[in-house]
Amino acid sequence: MNTTLRKNVLVGIAGLSLAGTAAGCAPGAQGSPASRATQPASPASAAAGGSYRDGTYSADGNYVSPNGQETVGVQLTLAGGSVSDVVITPHPSNPNTKKFQGEFSSGIKAQIVGKKLDEIKVSKVAGSSLTSGGFNQAVEKIKADAT
Repeated sequence: MNTTLRKNVLVGIAGLSLAGTAAGCAPGAQGSPASRATQPASPASAAAGGSYRDGTYSADGNYVSPNGQETVGVQLTLAGGSVSDVVITPHPSNPNTKKFQGEFSSGIKAQIVGKKLDEIKVSKVAGSSLTSGGFNQAVEKIKADAT
């Protein structure tokens, strides 16, 4: 197979794979409105090298704490493939979770604003390590929505 044809086949396979992933993250795909996009702007494609549409995107991420299943809401604003703003919506199930999600919310902006979306993966923010798992899950959903 010549090089041009091979590249075209690989791009086509990547596009189908990405479409399948995005369909799996569609609202209601797993019984809840897991993510949604608002205000999308430019039509750049992540398949073309990691660029994402500008706009504001929201998703919920889940993680397990000692108190059970927890959820954290994440809203990212993208401009030029970088994060220009972040808003965390805590969904605590108890006072401990409320404390840690609040700490995470107060410290996340300093760690991710100005970074490229593909560079974001946090492990511990302002003393909260478990909330990071839900945040990272939500970021993956936002990446799929922003493609």
